Amino acid sequence: MRLIVFFDLPVATAKNRKDYRLFRKFLIKSGFLMMQESVYCKLVQNRTAGKSLIKNIRKNKPSEGLVQVLTITEKQYGAIDNIVGESKSNILDTDERLVIF
Repeated sequence: MRLIVFFDLPVATAKNRKDYRLFRKFLIKSGFLMMQESVYCKLVQNRTAGKSLIKNIRKNKPSEGLVQVLTITEKQYGAIDNIVGESKSNILDTDERLVIF
């Protein structure tokens, strides 16, 4: 099973930023890997281990902001479509506009 944690935490004050950093460090120390900004994922052995980890996330969540946890099977996780955009380059690497004097 996989646990995916989504969070949207305020960073307006110094305390908010500190809470954000502490929560992020907690996730990393707990074995979560970053999928995207504010989206972390971890593989767990079974539902019992997942529930225990969710309990720890509740204990360590900041007082403000939104934290959501999604539990999915490995088969569902494997069906994720990663869609990545193409990078653009302004470098011309063809002879399309070659001028010979």
